[in-house]
Order: sequence, then C-alpha cells, then structure tokens
Amino acid sequence: MNLHIHAVNFKASDQLEEVIDEKVKKLVKHFDKIIDVDVYLKLENHQQIKDKIVELKVHVPGDVLFASEIAKTFEEALSEVVVAMKKQLGKHKEKYAK
Repeated sequence: MNLHIHAVNFKASDQLEEVIDEKVKKLVKHFDKIIDVDVYLKLENHQQIKDKIVELKVHVPGDVLFASEIAKTFEEALSEVVVAMKKQLGKHKEKYAK
C-alpha cells in the first residue's frame, strides 16, 4: 500500500503525518488489497469551530473509495474518516468476495 499525504496550502507537521500513517495502515486489516491511499488535509473558513477537513481516497482493485470528514482538529477528523472508510471497505470486501 502506498500512502500519499497532501496538505493543501500549508505544511503538515511530522507528528501529524505519523498519526496519519499509523491510522491509515490499520485499514489494511479490513481489506488487504488496498493499492494506494491519498490523504488530503484542508483548512476551511478559519472563523468556524470545525474547520479541519480530512479526505481519504482509497484505491482498491476495480474501484476508488472516498470519504470526507470535518472536525475541530485534524486528528479528530482523521479518526472519523477512518471509521467511515472501514465501513466502505467492509462493503467492498463483501462485493469483491462474490
């Protein structure tokens, strides 16, 4: 699995990149045929409480899965988006097995 982290209009800290790497690698437990994962980190309207967006684009054989979450922190948004992606991977795994 190849992991690509894209921080849009800012530089992500090494600590944040490590957290992303750690959490995204856990997705392989749910579907071991993941080819690539693109993680997009974005800041939206700074006036809002929830302004951190994390988007996951997961490339699997025959499909590309996408999930996006917004939260107060990147870590919180990452946790939520990983949960959403696990659900999608579970559905894809069932479909892939047939």
